[in-house]
Amino acid sequence: MVGQTNEGAEALADPQHAEMTTHTVLSKLRELIVTGQIAPETRLRAEALAEQLEVSRTPIRSALALLSAEGLVNYSVNRGYTVRPVTIRDIFDSIDVRATLEALACQQSVERGWSEEDLGRLEALVQQSGAIVEQGEWSESIERQWYEINRTFHRSIHHAAHNAVLRNTIRMTLIYPLLGDVARISPSVAAHVPHRLRQLPATVPEHIRESQLHHEKIVQAIRAGDGNEAGRLMSEHVLTTKTRLHAAATLR
Repeated sequence: MVGQTNEGAEALADPQHAEMTTHTVLSKLRELIVTGQIAPETRLRAEALAEQLEVSRTPIRSALALLSAEGLVNYSVNRGYTVRPVTIRDIFDSIDVRATLEALACQQSVERGWSEEDLGRLEALVQQSGAIVEQGEWSESIERQWYEINRTFHRSIHHAAHNAVLRNTIRMTLIYPLLGDVARISPSVAAHVPHRLRQLPATVPEHIRESQLHHEKIVQAIRAGDGNEAGRLMSEHVLTTKTRLHAAATLR
C-alpha cells in the first residue's frame, strides 16, 4: 500500500513520466490482445497485469480505460474489463476507417508544413526500410524490424499533421497487429487464411516490396508539397492490406 502511494505521488510529481509509462503499458497490452496472447473474453485484473508487466496498478487502470474507449476491451460493473472478441469483419472495417483518417493526416501534414529536419527523418526511415528490402532476406526478426520502422513512419506523419483529435482517433483503429503480417499473427485473420499463405518466407514478401514503394511515393508527394496526392497515395496504401487479406481469405 505504501509503495502504491509513493508511485501515485511520483506520478503527480512527474506527469510526463506517468504518461510515458501509461503509453508503454497501453502498447504492450494492445499487442498482447491483438495477437491473441490474451484470449477473447479474458477478464483483465489490474493487480495481475501490474505484476506481469512489473508496473503499478495506476498505469494499468489508465491503459484499460483507453483500451475500452478504443473498443478492444469491454467494461461492465459486474465483470470489470474483459477482452472483446475481434472478428475479421471488424478488422476490415477498421482498415477502411484508418485509410480515410491516415489520408487526412497526410494531407494536413503537408498543409501545415514539414520542417526540413522532420522531413529528413521521414526520408531516413524510408531509406532504412528500403535497405532491409534490398537485402532480400526475410525472417521473424527482420519482419519485426521492418514493421517497427513502418509504424514509426506512419506515426511521424500523424504527428506532423498537428491534430491531436485526428491522432487519437487513428489510434482507436488499431485493433490488428502492426508489428508483423496481420495474416500470420492475428488470430482473427489467421483463422480465415490457408496455412500455406501464413508461412514466413525466406525472402522479402511481395506485399512488403509494394508497401516500401508506397512509402517512397508518399514521401515524394510530401516533399513536392502535394497534399492531395500524398493523401490519395496513403489511402491506397492502407487499403492494400484489406485487398490482400480479402483475397487470401476467399482462397480457402
